[in-house]
Amino acid sequence: MVDESKGTQSAVQFITVEEDQGGQRIDNFLRTALKGAPKSLIYRVLRKGEVRVNKKRIKPEYKLQAGDLIRVPPIRLPEKGEAPVVGDRLLEHLERAVVYEDDSLMVINKPSGLAVHGGSGVTLGLIEAVRQLRPKQRFLELVHRLDRDTSGCIMIAKKRSMLRYLHELLRQHQVQKIYRALVHGRWESKDKRVDAPLLRGELKSGERFVKVDAQGKASQTDFRILRRYGNSATLVEARPRTGRTHQIRVHTQYVGHPIIGDPKYGIDGVNQQYRELGFRRLMLHAAALELKLPDGTPLKVEAALDAQVESALEQLLRRAETQEQN
Repeated sequence: MVDESKGTQSAVQFITVEEDQGGQRIDNFLRTALKGAPKSLIYRVLRKGEVRVNKKRIKPEYKLQAGDLIRVPPIRLPEKGEAPVVGDRLLEHLERAVVYEDDSLMVINKPSGLAVHGGSGVTLGLIEAVRQLRPKQRFLELVHRLDRDTSGCIMIAKKRSMLRYLHELLRQHQVQKIYRALVHGRWESKDKRVDAPLLRGELKSGERFVKVDAQGKASQTDFRILRRYGNSATLVEARPRTGRTHQIRVHTQYVGHPIIGDPKYGIDGVNQQYRELGFRRLMLHAAALELKLPDGTPLKVEAALDAQVESALEQLLRRAETQEQN
């Protein structure tokens, strides 16, 4: 529960909905506009009719239209510290990591270890850093997410209209996400579809996990072998047909080939062996995205693995070739 007796009291605000903000629900709009306000507070002022649109009471599911005038009542927001300052090295890295950009969309090759946004003990995430990278850009929002330790392509919308468009594409499964994963053991099938329902759960400690369970949601991933490293490891391409949490990580574990470096679904002893070989992270990479832009132009964006991982893969290949010769 947030103590609303502490914090900063805002004044009455009047906000005019701009063209690229139309179409979204009022509750979602307020969660963005009133950063730091708890959801319970936002729904309470909506329920009491303290938020007015065009001088009328509205429900949380009301969809805004361009030109709507929103009256936001005085709200006591919790105290916030200054936004964390992004270091020059990270900003330079992210600038080099931009693999596609136009006036409404940016795609970044996210480094492993960087969360997509702050929160839950993380003070700084990708989206906060990108907002400092592009300080004059009025609108920047994540289109989708990647796990903190997963690297690769992630889309950031620079216009509300593009965000809505891409969310609709994702709902219709019209964005092809292509991953690369280094998994433990020798993957035998050249092409394989894993069709296994996934169920989300939570341990007593509060840690969340996902497992294959008949009561879970339908989940399918298509896999293809890219390279075998003897009998010890296999580099596979993964194309998820559904978008469940930890889908690729759990599906590879389910078929007996967990991703190397996976602290949640992998094998500790195996992970330690590969750390000594230079694999010090989750070996899952969002290598490419394929979609159509709003004008119908096909777009395929690719993101390279970082140099340290490429070097470790070369060493692993040489080691596998030497073992085969002996």
